Amino acid sequence: MKLIEFVTANWMLILIALSSGAMLAWPLVRGASGGTLTAQGAVQLINRERAVLVDVREPEEFATGHMIGAKNVPLALLEEKLATTVKNKNVPLLLVCATGARAQRAVATAKKLGYEQAQAVAGGLKAWKDANLPVEKA
Repeated sequence: MKLIEFVTANWMLILIALSSGAMLAWPLVRGASGGTLTAQGAVQLINRERAVLVDVREPEEFATGHMIGAKNVPLALLEEKLATTVKNKNVPLLLVCATGARAQRAVATAKKLGYEQAQAVAGGLKAWKDANLPVEKA
């Protein structure tokens, strides 16, 4: 009986506690490590943790412009070529495409291959260019 009295007397506090817990858990449920990385966040990982950039677009797209230092491994070949392109599975792996959609799929493949720190750059190369970050042509 005392529990029911407590719940009825403090229902608003209980609701606040539950909703704040849900908000804290939401990024984990959604898989935040899979694609909320901004262009600026990518730059920080490259500079501080020597993250490796892998562009999963087709070679023709890659040649028109890509992030400086990015390695090109098309999404269709990722499973067979990623291990030879990026040997260290403990380094942060940043996957990028034109807008972020293919990179999101690439994250799942990379994690399956053992790259636990694989992340997609949100917005892809478009977001990178919009942030006025450097691009080079092949």
